[in-house]
Amino acid sequence: MRHRKAGRKFGRNPAQRQAMLRQLAVSMILHERLTTTEAKAKTLRPIVEKLVTIAREDSSHTRNLVMSRLDHPAATARLFEVIAPRFEEAPGGYTRISKLGVRHGDAAPLALIEFLEA
Repeated sequence: MRHRKAGRKFGRNPAQRQAMLRQLAVSMILHERLTTTEAKAKTLRPIVEKLVTIAREDSSHTRNLVMSRLDHPAATARLFEVIAPRFEEAPGGYTRISKLGVRHGDAAPLALIEFLEA
């Protein structure tokens, strides 16, 4: 029984799962939209939204926090200079997930996750 077992495993060990989600977040920040499976998009949404919330206050401390989570200087800079200023007044809900149908090869449900235009 899986009672009280929150979170998705994606058939990976914890280090691989963390690396996958980190790279998805970096790609999302650099390109502002991402096509992936529904499960990955739903898992990625709170991670990216928390990063945007942290980045709304630009200080050396918050930059270090974001850098510790992303480990990608270009994505960190883009988050602070382009994405976070758009959502200064928004209380949350920075992303949208749109369902796209199924993938041709394995019929996995696909979704588009993107930043909203504030």
